Amino acid sequence: MGEVRILVTGRGLVESPRWHGDRLYFSDWSAGEVVAAGLDGSSEVVARVKSLPLCTAWLPDDRLVIVASADGRLLRLEPDGTLVTHADLGRPGWNDIVADGRGNVYVNGAGFDPMAGEEFRPGHVLLVPPDGPARQVAEEIAFPNGMAVTPDDSTLIVADSYRSRLVAFDIGADGGLSGRRVWAELGDGVPDGICVDAENAVWYADVPHRRCVRVAEGGEVLETVDLDRGAFACVLGGPGGTTLFVTAAEWRGMTESEMVTPGSGRLLAVEVRVPGAGRP
Repeated sequence: MGEVRILVTGRGLVESPRWHGDRLYFSDWSAGEVVAAGLDGSSEVVARVKSLPLCTAWLPDDRLVIVASADGRLLRLEPDGTLVTHADLGRPGWNDIVADGRGNVYVNGAGFDPMAGEEFRPGHVLLVPPDGPARQVAEEIAFPNGMAVTPDDSTLIVADSYRSRLVAFDIGADGGLSGRRVWAELGDGVPDGICVDAENAVWYADVPHRRCVRVAEGGEVLETVDLDRGAFACVLGGPGGTTLFVTAAEWRGMTESEMVTPGSGRLLAVEVRVPGAGRP
């Protein structure tokens, strides 16, 4: 494993890293921006959406979809740079998102607003199929966070932060979910954003423990990358697929007016052995 490199710094609450083409896309929730970064550290804003959370996914046709959480909509970035409504999600309060290779989009959300101090209620997962209205396909996930789809589009893995586990579902022909099971128990781990690699292991980012951890199905810890600030999400990419990109910032707390220290958000990169697979 290589040394951790800083690609972009001076950002806010950074999340949702996505490798696409030859660049790494991530969201700065504090600024309401989706940013594309090159491996040389250059960056540009590709979309502006005032939303918290602000997560993204790439469709198979190379269009970017963006969760506009406060508006209860899923937006799509068109080739000319305009944003259009891809789907109505029915209500506000959505979090992370992933798309499979058939164009199914999965969006999850908590059942309560922790930033407003609401009483806990478990969350759920919504399916936005390519040819129909959105519908709920999973429930009773304590706090759903990062999601990933295996390379064969057969399995959706969801990080349940509050229960310290990864939960898996079989993906049906119509995009529906079944066969719910615990993919890995993580001990004291608090999984946020996740990604899958070519050996069917999962990397998860952990904010309070300031690390990214690679685990096998069942929960065996295979590798750990320690950081000096909270890790919010990670994804594998780069020319050979073996660069682990991490969005990280100094965490203050969910109910603070500034959840991270302003300017502490960074896009980090570290070389690992096994390339990425699946989505994101």
